[in-house]
Amino acid sequence: MRWSSAVSDVSSLTRAVDDTAERVEIGLEGPSADLVFAFISSHHAPSYYSVVELVRSRFPGATVIGCSAGGVIGGGHEVEKMPGVALTAASLPGVVITPFEFEDEELPSPDASPSAWEALIGVPASDRPSIVLLPDPFTLRTGELVSGLDFAYPDSVKIGGLASGGTVAGANALFSNRGTRRSGTVGVALSGNVVVDSVVAQGCRPIGDPMVVTGCRDNVITQLGTELPLDVLRTLFDKGDERERRLIRRSLQIGVLMDPFHDQFEAGDFLIRNVIGADGDNGALAIGERVREGQVVQFHVRDATSASDDLGANLMRYATDHPETVPSGALLFSCLGRGERLFGRIDHDTDLFQSLVGTMPITGFFCNGEIGPVGGSTFLHGYTSSFALFRPKEPAAV
Repeated sequence: MRWSSAVSDVSSLTRAVDDTAERVEIGLEGPSADLVFAFISSHHAPSYYSVVELVRSRFPGATVIGCSAGGVIGGGHEVEKMPGVALTAASLPGVVITPFEFEDEELPSPDASPSAWEALIGVPASDRPSIVLLPDPFTLRTGELVSGLDFAYPDSVKIGGLASGGTVAGANALFSNRGTRRSGTVGVALSGNVVVDSVVAQGCRPIGDPMVVTGCRDNVITQLGTELPLDVLRTLFDKGDERERRLIRRSLQIGVLMDPFHDQFEAGDFLIRNVIGADGDNGALAIGERVREGQVVQFHVRDATSASDDLGANLMRYATDHPETVPSGALLFSCLGRGERLFGRIDHDTDLFQSLVGTMPITGFFCNGEIGPVGGSTFLHGYTSSFALFRPKEPAAV
């Protein structure tokens, strides 16, 4: 297995594709590409319908998959606020590559059997494929998509990002061997001699203590332990310094522990969701996720320092848990709200990744939403960096 990646900020799409393709081909050092991911910034929107033809002319035998982007990542660098073309190509011996694409109306019904989802993706669940998804945020119910895939493929990693660069339906572009489409989703399922590891960093740090939900209805928490949720929050606010209070006002989140068997909590154990409302009369809090009694929750806040620390902790956790693992390449699906806008400099996430996990081809884009697993289930996230790390299941023969 070999991966190669490059990025270009040249304003001409043709020149940018040629430039990145040439460097990618050199990086592959001989093997032909089996799979190519292409992420194209919205500066090239007038030429979106030329993307697939240009890429396939350089990699004629490869499966091509990709989308439009508000910013692109390639060759370990992040390109924002300027034209960007990012390509990564992979030589994948022993890997079965199954591309798919479909529209929202083709999603199976909520009570459909797993076989309906298998027919949609084109791979049986018994193959335990790893699935990369690139949906359009305006024309596909991504939450229902990832829930259905979790149901049908419980042992598979599902990861990806929502196409960006456009602000209305029809403005984004999705790329596949069939050409350019403006709605639905494209994706690829990989099975055989491949393992896809995931690292999902949601960019928050905890405040206060974990507490048990003792009263709730749907997404409304009515009691935490013996206290009203709003009283717990007021206590946190009163005890905090000025910086903490400012973060509670501006970026309050809540983490829901996804694994009920955890008794010690680390980075990545909580699903982060917005606090979306409070009732001053009964002290209840509404959050962006359904909860049930007995679940553990903890308040969180988000800022640049918290996001950097959280990413570092998750990457270090991965490196510690996989001391002998050497990924061949990686994809990064990062929120539009991260990057230079959050950290005040470019290449923050890619630099931290390479310093803690290792130097390797890394490609991706800044998304309208990020897809990745937390606690064994797959979710659509915001303000997140979701990494997919690719490695062979079996080492190459010597």
